[in-house]
Amino acid sequence: MKISLFLLAICLCIVNISGQKNDEKSIFWEFTESRNGGEKSISKVGSKVEITSGAETDFFIEPGLPPYEKANAPLILKTVDNRKPFTFSFKTTPVHKIKYDAGMAFIYVDDKHWLKFAFEADERMNKRLVTVKTKDFSDDNNHDALKSPSVFMKISSDTKVIGFYYSIDGKSWQLVRVFKNEYPPAIKIGVGSQSPMGKGNKSVFEQFQFSETSVKDFRMGI
Repeated sequence: MKISLFLLAICLCIVNISGQKNDEKSIFWEFTESRNGGEKSISKVGSKVEITSGAETDFFIEPGLPPYEKANAPLILKTVDNRKPFTFSFKTTPVHKIKYDAGMAFIYVDDKHWLKFAFEADERMNKRLVTVKTKDFSDDNNHDALKSPSVFMKISSDTKVIGFYYSIDGKSWQLVRVFKNEYPPAIKIGVGSQSPMGKGNKSVFEQFQFSETSVKDFRMGI
């Protein structure tokens, strides 16, 4: 079922620091913004959200040669107050048809400043966690390879530090990357799908959670 972006609202559970649900509080999370036709790329199937990317869609600015710069992958986003702590997590199952196909979490400032946290197929078609931090040019970091078709991904900030984490079961978290939060007071966070070398792919997202707290232990992710 295709839906309008501005009608895509998901009831998310507020979570406490341990990651356990607090049944007494909930918030209504709305993806209210998009990039690159993200609002036209969404389908909702039950409690799951699917984002379909087109051919040769990517977010990457090559630091060397040959020149390569793309910022055309579909994203759905929401502005958050970066002056306050937050934790955002979800489960994703991308369709990895060809290398670099990915489902991803995103922190977006503008097309020259952003962070991508992707569950991506690498050059050997291994399913791998990948992070890309872009400030005019992109770095590119390959992390753990996984056998699972799905992964839980989490971003957490205490306003000074940001951590990226993954989990197979949504309970035990592994640090992927931690870095300084040097971003503006308002940032956009959300999810997207890419297919830099392919003809497009689909990424399924579910079990969204958001809290206005950070993890206590930035190494353990809890």
